[in-house]
Formats: sequence, C-alpha cells, structure tokens
Amino acid sequence: MDSVNIECKPGRVFGLLGLNGAGKTTLMRLLSTTLKPSSGTAKVMGYDITSQPEKVKEKIGFLSSYTGLYHRLTAEETISYFGKLNGMDEEKLKRRMDEIFDRFGMSEFRKRRVDKLSTGMKQKISIARAFINDPEVLILDEPTIGLDVVTSRTITQFIKESKQANRCILFSTHVMWEAQKLCDDIAIIHQGKILEVGTLDQLRAKTGLADLDDIFVKIVGE
Repeated sequence: MDSVNIECKPGRVFGLLGLNGAGKTTLMRLLSTTLKPSSGTAKVMGYDITSQPEKVKEKIGFLSSYTGLYHRLTAEETISYFGKLNGMDEEKLKRRMDEIFDRFGMSEFRKRRVDKLSTGMKQKISIARAFINDPEVLILDEPTIGLDVVTSRTITQFIKESKQANRCILFSTHVMWEAQKLCDDIAIIHQGKILEVGTLDQLRAKTGLADLDDIFVKIVGE
C-alpha cells in the first residue's frame, strides 16, 4: 500500500473498488490487524491498529476470502467456537446464535459438517462468524463472490440492515453494480494507491459519466 488515506464513518457503507490484485485485501487485513503496516497506522473506533490490536479486534467483524473454515466442525460448532474466542458467555452466545441462524436461513444445516456444505452455505457461516460478537465495524472482503442470486441478496440485505443499525461497513468488491447499489462512499484503488474517493454523485460530477463501471475505467485507465 502506498500513502492510503481514507475515513469510514458509522451508518455508511464505504466501498473499496479495484481489480484483482489492486490491494483491497491487503488494506483490509491491515485494518483488521492481521497484517502489520511497515509504516503509518490507522485507527478503528479510536484504537490504533499497531499499538492496540486487541482493542481493535473487539470492535470488528472481519470476513476475508482467505479465511478458511474447519471442515470437521458443524456450522453450529464453528460459530460457537468463535463466539467463545470473543469472550461471550453461554447465555448470550446461544441467543446470538439463534438470532443469526434464523436471520441467514442457516437452521437447516446447523448440525451439518462444513465439508458437506455448498459454497453459499459456507459463506453464510463465514458472515455469521464475523458477526457473532455484534461488532460496531464490519470489514467485508468481497462477501458475495461466487454466490447464487438468492444468497447474494441475503448478504446485501444484511449489509443494508447493518448500515441502518449505525454500524461502519467497509466493503470491497470488483462488481460495479453491487457497489453502485450499496455504497455511500467509494474509493477506487489501483496498484496499491487510492486514485479517487467520493460519493457516487461526486465521482459522476468529476468524470462526467453516469455508470460506475465507466467511471472506474476512466479513472483507472484502459
């Protein structure tokens, strides 16, 4: 990453748009404290990612395309395990699990092992795992990639609900229509650099173009 400077606010969806390899995942891993920056820093809910990583982890839910699931555990065991890692007591954990399994339509495969599930089912587990501790900040790295229409709609609706609950959502994608539909603020990243930041209307005014895919190509270059 090279001199990235962005601000994500509560109650808004901040979209990070870029081609594969542009640096989206690296930036998200830095913000989640999974990676350490070689220089500079960032704050999440007032906590510094370099000097207060444990405090940052308490505030976030992180979904990464590189984070695997334990194939021998059931969906329920997976979510329970990560809830306990977050220090949740048994009563609160059970209540949250019931809410989440119902919200994402996961009850039918609650007791099934991960290695017996479809891609969409696994992605729902990953989202539920990131959300089990009721975080104030959601960092979602291409959450709908490879999913069917119904599962994608469930996840995009969840993002909208999280926004209405005044959570801060950092959302990466290279699907332009998805970003155009969900994002309040947009940063276009290319080769590790942030080229433009603004609302869709601001980007439209700057480029003279209406569609986000056309705006993206003009900013990034053919």
